[in-house]
Amino acid sequence: MAKLNSILLYCSIAIVILSSIPLAHCNIAQGPKAVENWFQKLSHAKPKITKLHFYFHDITAGKNPTAIPIAQANSTSHSPSAFGLLAILDDRLTTGPEINSTTIGRAQGIVGAASLEEFSLLMSLNFVFTHGKYNGSTLSLLGRNTVLNEYREMPIVGGSGVFRLARGVATAKTHTLSKNGDAIVEYNVVVLHY
Repeated sequence: MAKLNSILLYCSIAIVILSSIPLAHCNIAQGPKAVENWFQKLSHAKPKITKLHFYFHDITAGKNPTAIPIAQANSTSHSPSAFGLLAILDDRLTTGPEINSTTIGRAQGIVGAASLEEFSLLMSLNFVFTHGKYNGSTLSLLGRNTVLNEYREMPIVGGSGVFRLARGVATAKTHTLSKNGDAIVEYNVVVLHY
């Protein structure tokens, strides 16, 4: 009986948490049949180019970090490049660099320090748009981010919603980097999609 009560309590807590999370909605029909119909119309569609500009707020310190380490190698603490460190993140995407700028989405994914010689991250991220014109759509980024370079170019390898079959390039530039590791990064993204 105690086990059943624990399960019921867990389910109740999960329902409360899930009901308080705003869900993104997409204006494009979803589901297997809708996607199949979309593909059938694709042969007549012309590709579109969309340019996006936003800021990525990476908070590593304080009470509410949005990027946290989840694993590291035994040698990571002795590495000048943090080689072997993995972190998971859920960072705000905003219209401007200010902390109170309008939120348009989240950057969610995993980053890992993947170079022995320089601070370079392997990034696997989804830009999840939760407000505005692209609400409910996503873009997927997978690439190498040489963090200390002024500009970093990373590929957009896919997307969903408005950005189905997206491909393109994201250019990142650090706007600010604080001593505690918090960063605001400016992103310019150009994608080709249908």
